[in-house]
Amino acid sequence: MFQRILVPTDGSDITTKAVETAVQLARFHGARLFAVSVKEPFPYSAVSEMQPTPPQEFFDAQERIAQERLSQVAAAAQAAGVEVTTESVEALHAWEAIIEHAGKVQADLLVMGSHGRKGFTALLLGSETQKVLSHCQFPVLVVR
Repeated sequence: MFQRILVPTDGSDITTKAVETAVQLARFHGARLFAVSVKEPFPYSAVSEMQPTPPQEFFDAQERIAQERLSQVAAAAQAAGVEVTTESVEALHAWEAIIEHAGKVQADLLVMGSHGRKGFTALLLGSETQKVLSHCQFPVLVVR
């Protein structure tokens, strides 16, 4: 049924559950797995001389963290015999990057983790998963 499954990863415990679910679904359906890690853009300020971290160091650290997260997904997929493609992308809003990447890889299922926040906490903190659900045009499986 599913042939191209995308799983975004941020390295959290809830994402680990989503990765496990995505890997098992990909194995069951004989699907290809795609993993994406969204990196934060450099926080430029009006007084750039005051930046505690030079831009290149920031970019390198963001890429290193993203690759560590993606290597965990790749290891889980390879252990299950699932073909996987990983990519890191930079974006101001993770939810937009996830939807855009899903279109790029022509995903027919998105598997995401959610912390399950409700009420005022959800309103205050926001939810990347909720934003994806609100704007996505294809199936999304939310794992808690």
